[in-house]
Amino acid sequence: MPATFWEKRCTLRRKSTYSGIIPVVAQQLHRENIERVVKEALHVSGVSVHELAAIATTVKPGLALSLGVGLQYSLNLVKEYQKPFIPIHHMEAHALTVRLTHPVEFPFLVLLLSGGHCILAVAQGVSDFLLLGQSLDIAPGDMLDKVARRLSLRKHVECHSMAGGKAIEHLAQSGNRHQHMFRLPLQQYRNCDFSFSGLQCLVNKAIIQKEKEEGIQEGEILSCVKDIAAAVQHAVAVHIIQRTYRAMLFCIKNSILSSKNATLVVSGGVASNQYIRKGLQTLADVNDFAFLCPPPRLCTDNGVMIAWNGIERLRAGLGVLHSTDGIRYEPKAPLGIDISKRVEEDSIKVPKLKKKIRWLAS
Repeated sequence: MPATFWEKRCTLRRKSTYSGIIPVVAQQLHRENIERVVKEALHVSGVSVHELAAIATTVKPGLALSLGVGLQYSLNLVKEYQKPFIPIHHMEAHALTVRLTHPVEFPFLVLLLSGGHCILAVAQGVSDFLLLGQSLDIAPGDMLDKVARRLSLRKHVECHSMAGGKAIEHLAQSGNRHQHMFRLPLQQYRNCDFSFSGLQCLVNKAIIQKEKEEGIQEGEILSCVKDIAAAVQHAVAVHIIQRTYRAMLFCIKNSILSSKNATLVVSGGVASNQYIRKGLQTLADVNDFAFLCPPPRLCTDNGVMIAWNGIERLRAGLGVLHSTDGIRYEPKAPLGIDISKRVEEDSIKVPKLKKKIRWLAS
């Protein structure tokens, strides 16, 4: 788990300093801290490396330079202490984290929302996933961060120390989303894919127009910034909810999930956004799906989810390697078997959400 254990802390530090992820900086931070963090984790747990059953490490997908640091450190431990090695898929770990905190059985529908990913899949087993849809461009967390930077929210008195997505969520609470309407992406496509780059362009155009109207320069705070934040957050939420709704209908129609005990699991950093979470909770309720989320501290990148995925694989006897020859990290890696074409071929029309979910009409 070394690569991911430090990942969140490094990400926060490099984001706050550079307003974005700088791969070489992330790599250096990993190198500087990985050994200390691993030693601290072992000390706090009261377990020695000799007592470990195996060593689990993120090998895909992610920042190549950071993955490389974690993988090399882990392989050195494996060689020195002669331990089995369990390579972990980062998104698989996010998907299965809920099984650490809730007694959920396979199969279940899982929505992974983060700064780097947006994925809808069915978890059929520890290492058995059906990919229903994913983002065609950027992820929702990345988009919200970019909008926050364009709005210069670090200069806003209420959120100068907040990450971009958190600042958007905070300001949106007291904004009026009805003051700005943004066209939702991919409305003509009846699939479960997502797109956020076009929405970001529409938001940027609206910001430029408002700056002209208010006679201010880029970098200054708009008087309507809270309304824009509310409208952006709402558009992202509705887009995510629409695609998730179609995934629910597809899974029930094709008997991939049982209508009697279907479950929607939502994980990833953006899953901690309470507005988006409330909308998904309501969607699950009206469709008789159980709704589960890991606690917020386990939604963002963390070492616990990697360790838990290792435990799940160890128990199931899946992907436990006694030879690490040929092990490589993979910056890009799909999750499971891609059946997104089947989803599109079914061409399921999603009922109007305002009729089904009162929350959206308020």
